[in-house]
Formats: sequence, structure tokens, C-alpha cells
Amino acid sequence: MDSAQSKFLVTGLGGNHGGRVRNDQITATTGSAGLPRNFRLLFAAVGGSDLGTQVTFIALPLTAVLVLHAGPAQVGAIGALSAVAFLVIGLPAGVWVDRLPRRAVMIIADLVRAVLFASIPVAWLLGVLTMPQLYAVALFSGVATVFSEVAAQSLLPAVVSRAQLVRANARLTGMRGVNQLVGRSVGGFLVSALTAPITIAVDAISYACSAVVLGRIRGVPPTATARRSSRVWADVREGLRHALGHRLLRPLALDGALTNFAMTLTLTVLPVVFVEELRLSEWVLGLFLAIGGCGALVGAAGARALGERFGHGRTLWMTGAASGCAGCFVPLVAVGSWLWLAAVAWLLITVKIGIGNVLAVSLRQSATPDHLMGRMNATFRFLLTGALAVASALAGVLGELAGTGAVLSISAATFAVGWLVVFLSPVRSLRELSEDPASAPTHDRVITPCGGTR
Repeated sequence: MDSAQSKFLVTGLGGNHGGRVRNDQITATTGSAGLPRNFRLLFAAVGGSDLGTQVTFIALPLTAVLVLHAGPAQVGAIGALSAVAFLVIGLPAGVWVDRLPRRAVMIIADLVRAVLFASIPVAWLLGVLTMPQLYAVALFSGVATVFSEVAAQSLLPAVVSRAQLVRANARLTGMRGVNQLVGRSVGGFLVSALTAPITIAVDAISYACSAVVLGRIRGVPPTATARRSSRVWADVREGLRHALGHRLLRPLALDGALTNFAMTLTLTVLPVVFVEELRLSEWVLGLFLAIGGCGALVGAAGARALGERFGHGRTLWMTGAASGCAGCFVPLVAVGSWLWLAAVAWLLITVKIGIGNVLAVSLRQSATPDHLMGRMNATFRFLLTGALAVASALAGVLGELAGTGAVLSISAATFAVGWLVVFLSPVRSLRELSEDPASAPTHDRVITPCGGTR
């Protein structure tokens, strides 16, 4: 998930001048087979903070449910507030990331999140924890995450060569899969053993450690930045035109948004389904979500080989079609005796997401010049994480009015049709990444910020 999904995940390393020199320098110092030291530090920093995030993914909603007795609407509000920052400041954040040192942006964001999440166990121990505080932490940590994720995705092409992009993204996606597997499982057990608020302290520590590791990155070549004298919204429009006007990037953005929307509908109501409706232990919820980590890990591990064997485009739409079929079985999670079949379907869906987080993200990086990197990533995060906010809010409201079954059914329907966006686009026939942004397919139309065409 970028997913939800990252998450997690552009580039034109070329840009104006320095791109090819930078690639040559990296290759000369590390060799074509190895990944450079700065990437290993970036990998460690992102991996450490992401592990804590996966723990809190379980612990934060369970804090609301178990400690403050929150209902579906309140749990949905937490998820929506975590993502709403991408809708409010996501696009201008890309401009500032293109103007500021990306590593420094990540360090500041990590420190802010460490303080915010540390406030939850402190308030709980003092007996003053409230839902408004959880809402505030979700909102302001979301703001920090906007800058951190856009900067991280934009920093990656500065620490590896173009030939290493798929490999580097596979490592990062595989790490996130391991973190989902370990973090969410451990999160469920820690909540049972230590209580949910104390478990959140793990995330605060992970962000502080990440900031320390990022501080050790040295010698990243300067990037071509946006003109500081230009207007912010003029730069935002330039990023929108690139991301939404490009005939390869546009379907990837739409597919990612639909996938995140469907995933989040399900994820938002799972704590209520498992703990309140099925009366299962928290560790069972953690185990179910950890299956997603297995799928993302398997998908990331096989993405490179599948892309080389079948072509990047064919791999993306074929795995999308398979996950669309699997998504139809996810509503069975609410039927206790069919929980195992829903778990298998969830595994297949996350395999697709793991593959996409390698191939689709590498394609985005390959098709974007360096001076647009932050804005392209911000546009994608605006759409992808905006889908999280909309889905979280919808899941909360619909869960209260029509029940969790209705939410799961809408999720299944979205999975079933979402893959057609890639299948009906030029991405379908793409064999491999372009070698230079200048050689990538150009914009076939320009899309204005309000959605019209000209």
C-alpha cells in the first residue's frame, strides 16, 4: 500500500546535465553488481522506521478500540486523518522537496514523528489519553510523512545508478514485506502483552533511530532543483502535467489509487471485524495482516524475474487481473469458518502489490527527469494516499450505517475492475524500462489541475 502501500516508490537521473555524470561516478565507485554504501544506509533508515510503523498500524487503532472504546467511525477517522495531509499539502510538498536537501527533510520528519508517537504512551500512563489526542497525532504525523515519503522516493535515484533502480526498489519492497510480516505479527503480540499504548513507543524509538542513520549519509551529488524564484503553484502544475499527462504514468497513478482505495476499505474495518464481531484475539488480527507481508515479500522477490520473462507491462496487468479475482473472496473474512479462504485471497492481492511496488515504481523513476522528481512523487502520493483518506472515511461512515459487510463488498468490487486501467493503456505492451527520460513516451495530452483536458 504504498501502499498502503508505500505504499511504498522515479527517475530521470538525467535532468539537465549532472545525471549521467552521477551515474558514471556511482558505477565507478561501487561496480555494476553492488549497491553503494549510501543506499545501504537509506535502506537501514527506511527499514527501521517502517518496522515501527507496521507495529503502530496495529497498535494505534487498537488503542482507540481497547483503551478508549472507539467505534468504526472513530477508527475510520484515525485512518482518514493519517492520510488527509497528502490531500491538503501533498502537491506543494513536492515543490519544497525539489527545492530543499532531501536527506535533511527526512531527518526532520523522523524527529517530529518520534515526538508525536512518544506522546501517546506518556499520556496513557498519566491517565489523560483522549481520542482528540489520537486524532492530532494521526494528523500531524501524516504531515511529516508527506515530506518524508516524497523525499525518500526522490532521494533513491541519487544514491543508485539507473541500471540499479529495479534491484534497489526490489530490496526496499522486500524489506517492507518482511516488516509487514514481522511488524504486524509482533504488533499483535505486543498489544496483548504490553497494552497498545506502550507498543506505540516502539514506533517512536524507530523514528529516532532512523534519523540517526540518515545523518550518516554523505556525498550525495546535488540534484537539479526547481527555481526558488518561481511560484509554488506554477511548479505544482508542471508536476501535474508530467505525472497525469504522461501516457505511461497516468494509468499507473489511477491503478495505484484504486488499489489503495480497495485495500484501505478492508483494512479500516478489520480491527472491528476481528475483535468486536468475531471475538478473536488481537494476535489473530496481527497474523492475518502479516500474511500481507508474506505476499508483498514474495511479489518483490519475483518482480524482477517476471518483468524480464514476460515484460514489465504484461506482468503488471496479469498480476492485477489475478488479484482482482482474489479480491472477490475478501468479504469472507467476516464469516469465521471461511477466514482461511479470505487469508489466501489477501495473500494473492499483496503479491500483486509487491510486484507493482517494484516494477511500477521503477517505471515512474525511469520516466521522470531529476528536476521533476519530487513533484512527480508528490502527485502520485497525493492520489494514492488521498485514496486512503477517502476510503478510511467512507469505511467508517458506511460501517456505522450499513455494517462492515457492505464495506468489504465495495472493496471486492473495486479489486475486480481496477486492473482494467493498466490493461487498457499503453503500459500493457511495455517490455522494459526506458534508458533515458528523453526517450520515454511523451505526453499525449495535458491535464489541468481541475481535471479538464486541453
